Amino acid sequence: MGELDEPTVDHVTLPGVLHALSDPTRLAVVAQLASTNEMSCGHLEVAVAKSTLSQHLRVLRESGVTHTRPDGNQRWLSIRRDDLDQAFPGLLDSVLGAINPIET
Repeated sequence: MGELDEPTVDHVTLPGVLHALSDPTRLAVVAQLASTNEMSCGHLEVAVAKSTLSQHLRVLRESGVTHTRPDGNQRWLSIRRDDLDQAFPGLLDSVLGAINPIET
């Protein structure tokens, strides 16, 4: 597995981030990642098919919300918190603070 395309912090846009965070499944992924530094894709708890999850993870990665680190046949996910806080101070904390615990 090679490196995956991720935007630089200069190319992360507010509309792209808000779009990525507008879906309940993607929001659930971000909420799970917020509680850890890094998580394997296989350990995410979401009620969607693997192919659907892959598409959601692609949207999160391409919007600049997450970083995906390939390691052998696994992919490890983390939130690009520093980049998001630099580009949009307080946005991620506000979104995470507004999540209803039942949704995650």
